[in-house]
Amino acid sequence: MLFEAPIRLEDLCTKLACTFVGNPNTFVVGLNEIHVVGTGELTFVDHPKYYLKALKSPAAVVIIDQKPENCFGKDLIITPDPFSLFKQLMEKESAFVPSNQLVSESASVHPTAIIQPGAFVGNNVTIGANCIIHANVTIYDNTIIGDRVIIHANSTIGADAFYVKRRSGYYEKFPSGGFVVIENDVEIGAGCTIDRGVTNKTVIGEGTRMDNQVHIGHDTLIGKHCLIAAQVGISGVVRLEDYVQIWGQVGVAKDLTIGKGAVILPKAGVIKSLEGGKSYLGAPAEETKTAMRQWVAIKKLPEIIRKFKI
Repeated sequence: MLFEAPIRLEDLCTKLACTFVGNPNTFVVGLNEIHVVGTGELTFVDHPKYYLKALKSPAAVVIIDQKPENCFGKDLIITPDPFSLFKQLMEKESAFVPSNQLVSESASVHPTAIIQPGAFVGNNVTIGANCIIHANVTIYDNTIIGDRVIIHANSTIGADAFYVKRRSGYYEKFPSGGFVVIENDVEIGAGCTIDRGVTNKTVIGEGTRMDNQVHIGHDTLIGKHCLIAAQVGISGVVRLEDYVQIWGQVGVAKDLTIGKGAVILPKAGVIKSLEGGKSYLGAPAEETKTAMRQWVAIKKLPEIIRKFKI
């Protein structure tokens, strides 16, 4: 997420009522989560597991809960609760703007696009040529939709990320300031939900086809020409490379990569990254041949137990 204009670190900290360690004249161009932070941006880290990732990232400034031995050239904002400070900044930069009409005046809709009755198009949405947006679709602010996209009834594009921090006795929600990009020639089935990025974007790649009742989590990047069947759930920060096929009721855990051309068969549970060009089955998902051999072995267990009187 980029700021309207770069801001000096000293001025930013004055705005946030916090102190810093480093060069007061460092310019901060925006803010982003650790996994998508770019050059000149600010990020935060509040767990030792991710200190090194943050400090070696392209970020110019890191909000952190203690001063590390090696800063790797980063300017630091040190605070006991980096999450809350970053949240405070996010809330300033991504305040909710209500709408009072079904298609916002600030939306850019191509003259050839068809918006069916009851569809909602939020602020600063872009919809390209020859799209069809069916009844009761909800498109949240800042969504970018390419050409020849079809979105079927009751789907929701750009809802908040499922992103919270556990506190003592409750979960604290983190605001979502990202957006969704749907590239050309995508078709999204009925009743699907695509969450926007926390600070960046969720992307559905060109030519991808999604069946009904599919969920895509925040900051996930779906490649080109993927097929995703009904009732699939894909967590946040997942990367599907091009031509991946995922069949019904598959669940994919967060922060994984599914390689190009992989095929994941129905009801699989994906808990680790998978190589491309292979077929997978089972929970946890294994290569199909391996999973089938395991199933055959399990079926033989009663016979083995009787034979050896186990």
